[in-house]
Amino acid sequence: MENQTPGNGLRRQIGFFSATILVVANMMGTGIFTTSGFIIQELGDPGVMLLCWITGGIFALSGALCYGELGAMFPLAGGEYVYLREGFGKAMAFLSGWVSLIVGFSAPIAAASIAFATYFFRAFPGLTPMDMNQAVLNALGLSVSPVSVVASVVIIVFSLVHSYSLWFGSRVQNVLTIFKLTVITGFVVAGFVLGKGTMPPLFKDFQAGSVFSGPFAVSLIFVSFAYSGWNAAAYIGSEIKNPGRNIPFALLTGTIVVMALYLLLNLTYIYALPLDQMSGVLEIGAMAAVTLFGENISHWVSGAISVGLLSVISAMVLVGPRVYYAMARDGVFVNCLARLKGRYQTPAYSIILQGLIAIAMVMTASFDKLLIYIGFTLSLFAVLTVCSLILIRKRNHVSIPAYRTWGYPLTPLVFIAGNLWVIYYSIRSKPMISAFGLITIVAGVVIYLVINRLHDKERKERF
Repeated sequence: MENQTPGNGLRRQIGFFSATILVVANMMGTGIFTTSGFIIQELGDPGVMLLCWITGGIFALSGALCYGELGAMFPLAGGEYVYLREGFGKAMAFLSGWVSLIVGFSAPIAAASIAFATYFFRAFPGLTPMDMNQAVLNALGLSVSPVSVVASVVIIVFSLVHSYSLWFGSRVQNVLTIFKLTVITGFVVAGFVLGKGTMPPLFKDFQAGSVFSGPFAVSLIFVSFAYSGWNAAAYIGSEIKNPGRNIPFALLTGTIVVMALYLLLNLTYIYALPLDQMSGVLEIGAMAAVTLFGENISHWVSGAISVGLLSVISAMVLVGPRVYYAMARDGVFVNCLARLKGRYQTPAYSIILQGLIAIAMVMTASFDKLLIYIGFTLSLFAVLTVCSLILIRKRNHVSIPAYRTWGYPLTPLVFIAGNLWVIYYSIRSKPMISAFGLITIVAGVVIYLVINRLHDKERKERF
């Protein structure tokens, strides 16, 4: 019974441990190793930066508690797509799935792959005779450099791994994530015990008003990107054993573990680097390692971080295609994406589509622009999804699940209010980049209308 197909071709093969590992892997990747430098540039105070990470963690935890109930009610592949379909109908569900394809997974995969390649070349600088970011081809909006080439190869490799088998892919995922957690724990402990650093006063010039400022809200965009992935287990609901219990508790456990590790890592960065050296730095983990342990050991740390980043790339390559698969099965997306391929019945066509979009983003977008684009757009649809929980509860047309959101209705209200705050300041402070998020949504509306019309035409011709 554990491996029984839940009516949509996918098999329940994932237990609580693997589901929790998937949440941790999705969350703990690019953001924590790359965003703290941008955040300190915005805030200029280490104590306020830590408060920003705590605030983002509270929002993520509130979201995980809400999604846990939705996952227990609708334990199906697709996550937000399924929840919005039940709450608002197919049109809104399609938009969320479209956003997942472009912004929720393809863009973060691109960002994580760029971060991996950056750390990889820091660990092995002799592998390329040129600057790792120097373009060897720069035309028609494409920028081909050593970083973009390595990032693209990584996307291809993991797309092939997860196209082959869920069982094999989840085992690769578990190994990479356990390695990453070991590296992070070792880095924090060794940093404070053996490293050469100084802990500055954290709240020396703290003013309460700074928490409600524009820079704090903009910093939460970066933090929300780092915490994105707290909903990962919800996307593979059709493949999780005992979903009524395992989905909510995997979301909750994974989010709490990541919150704790994020705070410890940021304390390590603050201990290692003066604020002026942290400000605006992408490879903050590598720079902290140089200060703490010296140039020679820092190469090993950069190499370990780069391997750890493979975990988040792998996790997103695995999770995302379940959304497009669910959309296609509902008849609101390209039909071929509803096909399962090979002996192990994986959504390989969805995986290939996602990989191609991610590679295109690697070749055309800069890292920091990807972060703003991702944070703004995902926050919008996460808010709508939590709103759907409130609507579904009011209608009360589904059976009461085994798990109910703790702290309801305060928990969803905290999540909604916090994310609306982030969205408002995203538009206000970064209007051009936020506009790309809105353009993505408008493009989704057009595509939905076109696909809907084509399906209507097919139905008329059939009858």
